[in-house]
Amino acid sequence: MAKGRNRNDDLEIIYEDQWLIVADKPSGLLTMSTGKQGEDTAYSRLYDYAGRIFIVHRLDRDTSGLIVFAKDQDTKVSLQENWDEAVKERKYIAILEGSIDDDEGWIETWLYENKKSLKVHCYALEKGDDPSKPPRKDWQYASTHCRTLKRGLIDGQDYTMVECSLETGRKNQIRVHSQWIGHPVAGDRKYDARTNPLGRLALHARTLSFIHPWTGKIMKFTSAIPGSFRLKMLPDAR
Repeated sequence: MAKGRNRNDDLEIIYEDQWLIVADKPSGLLTMSTGKQGEDTAYSRLYDYAGRIFIVHRLDRDTSGLIVFAKDQDTKVSLQENWDEAVKERKYIAILEGSIDDDEGWIETWLYENKKSLKVHCYALEKGDDPSKPPRKDWQYASTHCRTLKRGLIDGQDYTMVECSLETGRKNQIRVHSQWIGHPVAGDRKYDARTNPLGRLALHARTLSFIHPWTGKIMKFTSAIPGSFRLKMLPDAR
């Protein structure tokens, strides 16, 4: 495990105090165990380093980037119970299949998770829908702002690098919203991606800003975009 270095093949600690650890998780590493004996996870590595820790939020196994752990139960509870108010900024970098015409825009839908398949589905908002009042009790409102950073080619196929800002933090939100607009995240077979040019899910948690639960200070962290994201994207094809 690396500390304070820019590495994309290992778990890197980028901030630590008496209450928190902020780490940069590589793609392919689980946040926590699924129950298998001896499973290698971000949690197990940080437990070996710091002792007892608590997960504040999770990233999917194949999503890389910033993740927060608490060092005590009170810090965990304080952050989790006030997460929506504490978090000021959450930005992800994704490489989507195809060339997106728009330079930026909002995606707003209802989300529903199928408990059997564990797959999340989108449903359109109808005129007059109130985000605070879902049409069904198991639906959740989800809002993502997307900004195009680069359009290019990988192995002769069109891709678009986008920055996604989360207004809500739902399970698989960026992945299912990308599928919803017809441009799945590259490498995301679960949500209908046809290609895997990077050999991984092309999604990276780049920026996280939140209010520290005990000092009240705004903490902002940025993770370097994985080298494969940059090096395999050619200059704008337009």
